[in-house]
Amino acid sequence: MEMINAIGRRKASVARVYLTEGKGTITVNGKTMKEYFPVVHTQFNIEDPFRTVGVEGQYDAKVNVNGGGFKGQAEAVRLAISRALVKIDEENRKLLKEKKYLTRDSRVVERKKYGKPKARKSFQFSKR
Repeated sequence: MEMINAIGRRKASVARVYLTEGKGTITVNGKTMKEYFPVVHTQFNIEDPFRTVGVEGQYDAKVNVNGGGFKGQAEAVRLAISRALVKIDEENRKLLKEKKYLTRDSRVVERKKYGKPKARKSFQFSKR
């Protein structure tokens, strides 16, 4: 099997994933996944597409991710891994779609408006 690549995005994060056959190691920006994402639930989030399809330990993933925070990055990696697994075998689509791992979450931060301190927050109103 050659290298399969896919892209995932979430908030301001962009993740590029390269899947090859291997022992199941996940490398993120040159570090192991446990070093880069020390929080346990984000590690679970990233590995869950492999578990859902039932191929954990069969593919090595090399991930380049930048932008955003750790949660947005983790979800971008999850989307990219899911897309790569669908490229490998089209039958994986049904299982991943049930868990909504193939849906690009398009919610981003609303821009700040002029005359206000934040996007919607206003200064205190005084009638007199």
